[in-house]
Amino acid sequence: MSVVPGSAKQEVCGYTGAGETDCLLPVVPVKVKSRNSGRSIETYAFMDPRSTATFCTADLRKKLNEKGKLTRISLSTMGENNAGEQKLITSYLLTDLEVCNLEGEEYLQLLKGFTHSNIPVQRENIPSQQHLQKWSYLSDVNSPHINANVGLLIGANNSKLMEPWHVINSQEEGPYAVKTVLGWMVCGPVTNENTLFRGKTAHYGVNRVAVEEVEQLLIQQYNKDFPERLYDDKEEMSQEDKLFMQSVQKTTKFTDGHYCVGLPLRDKDVKMANNRCVAEQRAAALKRKLMKNKEFLEDYRRFMDSILEKGYAMEVPQDQLSRDDNRVWYVPHHGVYHPKKKKIRVVFDCNATFQDVSLNGQLMQGPDLTNTLIGALMRFREEPIAMMADIESMFYQVRVPGTDADLLRFLWWPNGDLSAPVKDYRMVVHLFGATSSPSVASYALRRTAEDRRGTAAPEAMETVLRNFYVDYCLKSVATEEEAVALVKSLRYLCAEGGFSLTKWVSNSRRVLSSIPAELRATELKDLDLAQDDLPTERALGVQWCTFTYRIKSQDKPKTRRGILSVVNSTYDPLGFLVPLILPAKLLMRDLCKEKLGWDEDFSDSRTERWYKWLEDLTLVSGFSISRCVKPKNFGTTKVARLHHFSDASEVAYGTASYLVLENDKGRIHCSLAMGKSRVSLLKQITVPRLELTAAVVAVKVDRMLQEEMQIPLQQSIFWTDSTTVLKYIDSETARYKTFVANRITLIREATKPSQWRYVRTSQNPADKEQTLTDDSLQTFLCEVESIINGRPITSVSDDPCDIEPLTPNHLLLMKTQPNMPPGIFNKDDLYARKRWRQWNCEGEVADKNSTLERSVQKLCLLQEAM
Repeated sequence: MSVVPGSAKQEVCGYTGAGETDCLLPVVPVKVKSRNSGRSIETYAFMDPRSTATFCTADLRKKLNEKGKLTRISLSTMGENNAGEQKLITSYLLTDLEVCNLEGEEYLQLLKGFTHSNIPVQRENIPSQQHLQKWSYLSDVNSPHINANVGLLIGANNSKLMEPWHVINSQEEGPYAVKTVLGWMVCGPVTNENTLFRGKTAHYGVNRVAVEEVEQLLIQQYNKDFPERLYDDKEEMSQEDKLFMQSVQKTTKFTDGHYCVGLPLRDKDVKMANNRCVAEQRAAALKRKLMKNKEFLEDYRRFMDSILEKGYAMEVPQDQLSRDDNRVWYVPHHGVYHPKKKKIRVVFDCNATFQDVSLNGQLMQGPDLTNTLIGALMRFREEPIAMMADIESMFYQVRVPGTDADLLRFLWWPNGDLSAPVKDYRMVVHLFGATSSPSVASYALRRTAEDRRGTAAPEAMETVLRNFYVDYCLKSVATEEEAVALVKSLRYLCAEGGFSLTKWVSNSRRVLSSIPAELRATELKDLDLAQDDLPTERALGVQWCTFTYRIKSQDKPKTRRGILSVVNSTYDPLGFLVPLILPAKLLMRDLCKEKLGWDEDFSDSRTERWYKWLEDLTLVSGFSISRCVKPKNFGTTKVARLHHFSDASEVAYGTASYLVLENDKGRIHCSLAMGKSRVSLLKQITVPRLELTAAVVAVKVDRMLQEEMQIPLQQSIFWTDSTTVLKYIDSETARYKTFVANRITLIREATKPSQWRYVRTSQNPADKEQTLTDDSLQTFLCEVESIINGRPITSVSDDPCDIEPLTPNHLLLMKTQPNMPPGIFNKDDLYARKRWRQWNCEGEVADKNSTLERSVQKLCLLQEAM
């Protein structure tokens, strides 16, 4: 690979060492860890502020079992006779290394580094306690000794690791010391000038290492493959996940219109004991249950007949029953009903053990290849025309090779006749119940799109890759024409891979009419699309076209277990109910502080909070939010921005994210995109630190939304009411402690200071404390109504004998003021009262200065029967 000098960017690394034993270099003992392998090694790190690159030795890379990416770098040495001489060497690019001090307080990620054969620092130049004992002013400096060489050179691209926390200046021509996040580094001479050359030849080193980047395309590829964010919290594949992918890629074939994928066994030569006796015992128990319930028997028989008729299972041939190569396993099965559909599904118990061995124990689970739930729902909200579909028996559409089928044997009665002896059957598809099936099925679905890249419709291929959640398709498009075309191309693409899309629903009659009736959802098959109303559907548990919430009244015990059960059963994937759920989480936090048992009743002081929260929870059924982030007839989006509001208190912190859209006519619409809240640790943390943590949450939510949403986003704005956080982010010279420094680094890597704005506390939607309760809100609104409608609209006389002036209340209620509800403001509502008084005073001033005559039309009626 050649390096183009004209486009190359040169990075310089250099150090000067004087004397083998007479000069100490800035070397610190550290722990280096690989995020991929999880291995940790103690080594010395040489701090070189004049280097624009970071290096580690090839030996250290091998010990960490870090693979890296093979590349070429240009290495130049500055010497007396060869200044500027360069040589191109092979190196490994590393991006997954972390480093911390010997105490292991907190690992920090190392930005891009390269490997080299060695780091040119002598062992004698490493500071030790023996060196430091010569200088009394360095008595507070601790320089632990480890049995290691210098394996790491940290350059200026990781300057955060070299930032000085404390400096001890030199005295009497001795060394100086600097404390960093990694520990103390000591630098300078340790002997006087007269002894510098005594008895030996001094060794001087002046080295210069230049790293020249390759062409721009290669740089972009590196950036894509190795994101250089300090805290990249994207979950990577484990070593077993990588083995899983190698296994399925090696065994995948496309035959008879379906993908065939081998079972991803941990050991491909595994030997399984004959567990037919376990299957017989489970079959006997199942038989007793079936005989007690005829309806259960009929449903079970119907299901088993179906999988046999469709070719998902087959009877084991007589000549193969006696297979004795330890590659036979019998899987027990049982039936479960869907809680809403009352439809049976036979689940194969791959966790059943025999001699401490189970099938699932031998299978690799594989990586999560499914799109995130939040991402699927966010993309589903983007356009007005919505449609959903379901892959029919997704797991059963992926075949198992014949060599693996005998590991999926099961027992069943022929034709469901319980009076007949059981027979041996085997599944020829991946099971519902096998730990590997979800990843295998998702892999086959994605492979369907990838294998047809270039021939399939681009929109259909993108839908398969981005708009499926397991076997469930959620898609929204701008127009009905697009939807009709997409349905056709998507059905064709999925059918090419052996997957059939059924149970189609849409909020468009035109789209539904383009789909055969037998492929529509059950409730739509007999619907008259010309006049019948379209039913309300659910998207991954959330109703649409408006997202509504239906909370069932739950009679749970007044214990920690009861609270946890109710909170976890409140389904809110997008965080719309964060202000409601947070009080229950705070109650759980308080109970944890008291160290109550899971089934121990809590005190009466908590009871009122719990029952009040349950009462508020029932009001959620009246809450709804539009599925589509665009209003009706909004048209084409010209500009899209995200606005994130973060806030914190002593007990919790969170963020509220809003999507602001502007169309080509200048119309602006704002909608809530997502909410996020977290309860603070039981250990007391200062509010400024929690405010900073909330800002980090806002940055992470922004990054997630940027990745998940398909709407092109032009800008992200971050709002906080904490001036401390804004000063943290804006500062270029301040030095912070580890907690603050780490979070500021993350924020500054993902955002610019110009993206951060100040918002008054009263206008911050993330501030839970400004939310009124239902009772106090009624009182508040009635006060507003009473004052506004109590202003006179006829002339006011000073004579008490004159008629009372007419007010809007007289016209609307036939009385001077409405009846006030019994609601009372509590201490949390003081701010609302203060803001109301301020607004009222400003209104009175405006009325006095107004030259307009009072009008009967200036009145307000919020709700008469409030």
